[in-house]
Amino acid sequence: MQNDVREKIINSNRIVFKFGTNVLRNEDKEISLSRIYNFIEDIAYLKKLGKEPIIVTSGAVGLGAKRLSVDSSESMSVKQACAAVGQSRLMSIYEDGFDKYGIITAQILLTEEDFTHRRKYLSLHDTLNTLINLGTIPVINQNDTVSTEELDFYQDAFEVSFSDNDKLSALVASELDADLLVVLSDIDGLYDDNPKLNPDAKKIDIVEQVTEEFQNFVKNALSPVSGGRGGMKTKLEAMKVVTRSGGMSVIANGKTPHIIKRLFDKEEKEMLGTVFLPTENLANKKRWIAYATNIQARLTVNDGAKNALIQENKSLLPIGILNIEGDCQKGDIVSIIDTQGNEFARGMVNYNCSDCKRIMGHHSDDILEILGYKNYDAIITRDNIALL
Repeated sequence: MQNDVREKIINSNRIVFKFGTNVLRNEDKEISLSRIYNFIEDIAYLKKLGKEPIIVTSGAVGLGAKRLSVDSSESMSVKQACAAVGQSRLMSIYEDGFDKYGIITAQILLTEEDFTHRRKYLSLHDTLNTLINLGTIPVINQNDTVSTEELDFYQDAFEVSFSDNDKLSALVASELDADLLVVLSDIDGLYDDNPKLNPDAKKIDIVEQVTEEFQNFVKNALSPVSGGRGGMKTKLEAMKVVTRSGGMSVIANGKTPHIIKRLFDKEEKEMLGTVFLPTENLANKKRWIAYATNIQARLTVNDGAKNALIQENKSLLPIGILNIEGDCQKGDIVSIIDTQGNEFARGMVNYNCSDCKRIMGHHSDDILEILGYKNYDAIITRDNIALL
């Protein structure tokens, strides 16, 4: 099986590389230019082979904080100021490095809104594909200067599509139908225990499916390290997005010399990192519903409705809804949870939340009488429901 997996990695064409903050810095928390140029050299090599690399990079906030001599965790405004100073410095490193190999880079700064709005999402898809077809390497980062994912004025039911570059890289890989996502961090892969605390912890070479049981199994594997916003939890969530979109993923140690070239080297004998195999291939729209959009509200449904959605691929009717939290408009994406509070699906609502609250628990035949109008029998039609 390992040989087949290695062959699939080597033959991958469109590849998203995600560089975490800690892998871009040395032990003194300074930017590690040698390591970044090592990445650039290896990716340039892959580019010359005809592959289509895309980069999702962290590091702007850290670079800016170092330049300004401030602590970026002081406040949101300080963090955003650090990002504004650091982003241009970070991009200049990539631009200068790839320029030496005759490769053009393109800077893309994204916020959650670029994924939440369907039209923006499709426009971003077209733009990135055009840049790739023109021979450039897109260099993508979260736009921390304007991003509001940490602001606290949202209602409890609101949830952003991504708040770290692990999830962002997965969304990019999913949107572009990438063959492979390579997440480079400061760990060798996924372990059955925390290797920093347990010297007998074993690296897991291949993961066939990121189940809830599997996530619980590795819950204590690693927590976010200083300087980063991720951790193993966010990486597993990112792996699930990619593998449900038909792609493969790898978590590997970016501090290993020439790790990128070794991943794609036919002569490499060692199984590097942890590989996550594809589990299904969700349709593009359902990928967007399931993972790429902000969640505006939560709908609690009864057991009958849950069974109808999961087992029978039915629409969500108002009679099956028990409670609604949050505020949504027609066309927004909402979370669907069971009576135990477990989220099992997401969907696009046909009515705003205030009208949903008026008709919940009623038969579809009563909608016209209650609201004075009727667009659909269902709160969410089955084609607009994505099971998680």
